[in-house]
Amino acid sequence: MAIDRRQQIIDAANNSFSLYGYKATTIDQVAKLANVGKGTIYTFFKNKEQLFDEIINDLIKEMGEVANEAVNQEDSFYENVHRALYRLLEFRKKHQLTIKLSQEARDIGTPAVLEVMDKLEAAILGFIKQRVIQAVQKGEIKECDPEITSFIMMKLYISLIFDWEKKNKPLEKAQISELFEFYIFKGLSR
Repeated sequence: MAIDRRQQIIDAANNSFSLYGYKATTIDQVAKLANVGKGTIYTFFKNKEQLFDEIINDLIKEMGEVANEAVNQEDSFYENVHRALYRLLEFRKKHQLTIKLSQEARDIGTPAVLEVMDKLEAAILGFIKQRVIQAVQKGEIKECDPEITSFIMMKLYISLIFDWEKKNKPLEKAQISELFEFYIFKGLSR
């Protein structure tokens, strides 16, 4: 059976980026982990940036699959957005590469990593925006600015999942759902 060298390199690079971050990963490291010569890497990828981009594109594709799997056409907009956001952020929270990249973005501010974090956020926002547009067209929610609405939804979710637990007891999934529904769909007015 033929060994897929390209995939072997991608897997090794993914491991290296997940363990050491973008800045600390070198082509030499990836070559060692993949058990190939540096030259073999360069037959598939021009540089570390191109290899990293390949991995990030795969990650975004995987996140899209996670989000789409959470959507059930029979359920309401609220249920689908809640479930998709929860699964996406859960994925991001548990996926070693996104954890390491988040740490590197926060601690070092590596430009390439900041760009990738923006790209990941844009993918999530794009997913929500499409659902908002569809919900408006179906009459499930009022006419609104889909970009602002998706931004607020995502930021509220991030706050409830990540930011809240920095100083408080983590919220249960049901609590997050209730708070999301209250602040986004019901509001504070009586």
